[in-house]
Amino acid sequence: MEPRTPLIGLDRASLVQLCRDAEVKDVHAKHLLAGLFRRNQNLDDIIELPKKLKAWIAQHHTELEVGCSTAQLSDDGTHKFLLKMPDCKEVETVLIPTKGRVTQCVSTQVGCAAGCQFCLTATAGLTRNLSVAEIVAQVRFMRHRTPVRNLVLMGMGEPLHNYESVHSFVRIVTDPLGMAFSPRHVTLSTVGMVPGIYRMIEDEMACNLAVSLNATTDELRSEIMPVNKAYPLAVLLQAMKDYTKSGRHKRVFVEYVLLAGVNDRDEDALRLKQLLKDVPCTLNLLPFNAFSGSLYQAPSAQQVLHFQDQLLAQGIFAIVRESRGRDISAACGQLKTEQRQRASR
Repeated sequence: MEPRTPLIGLDRASLVQLCRDAEVKDVHAKHLLAGLFRRNQNLDDIIELPKKLKAWIAQHHTELEVGCSTAQLSDDGTHKFLLKMPDCKEVETVLIPTKGRVTQCVSTQVGCAAGCQFCLTATAGLTRNLSVAEIVAQVRFMRHRTPVRNLVLMGMGEPLHNYESVHSFVRIVTDPLGMAFSPRHVTLSTVGMVPGIYRMIEDEMACNLAVSLNATTDELRSEIMPVNKAYPLAVLLQAMKDYTKSGRHKRVFVEYVLLAGVNDRDEDALRLKQLLKDVPCTLNLLPFNAFSGSLYQAPSAQQVLHFQDQLLAQGIFAIVRESRGRDISAACGQLKTEQRQRASR
């Protein structure tokens, strides 16, 4: 007998096929979408479903729920959760409230294989990909607690290393009959996996794209981001341009983590202007969140503003993004690391 698959990992087309396999009307796929994803219900609570369908689902599918190992609340309202998957592997998800909206940062892998030198998650390496149901379960977990407006795939993992699950996740959360997130409110962040970007274009993935750039020369970017050895700046920038020319995508978000004395000098600002001059984008400047054992330091607030001013003077729309949750170790993956350290003592 084949293993039962999690129900919340099925998109609309799969739910229609499920209904046909169960020999019930297709309309019940809409009831499943509304119950599971819009109202955040468990199967037994969806009253529109016939008993025949519920029995068939119970035989062929499971209801995946995640547990919460640890929760931390920051003074600024940021809330971090360490979630336990059915196999006891753990990932983190972060709730970031701001004026008028709430954003959830979602993980796509247990660990990460990208190896970026400024990222704590990378120090643990990759354990495994998350299934589409495990990614969806993070959003369902949070929606039991508070309404969420924006989703950012910027938690643990490189989303484009887990393309199939991430693509299915985006289809599920943007389905107007289900969770109904606007594609404009869903953002996928990548270290620069160029083949994945072209797959997004080909598949017309309904979300925003953010690219973690972080350097203005191939030499430095290859040093701090190994992916650059495979996909250097010229190749990555061309993919970004092609993305903005395709379909609904008008702009790309560029993430630039500022490392003191490494990539925050005046010459970096000048080169950044040249690199991005033909790329329709919004540039987000992110002061580095230092962690124990890190090779880098955060620049001063004065230097961050000076770097931004250099870019603005050259016509680059640059925004300094506030670091949230510093008092609860907000660097990506840090909550899991801290939990491991506590467990080992």
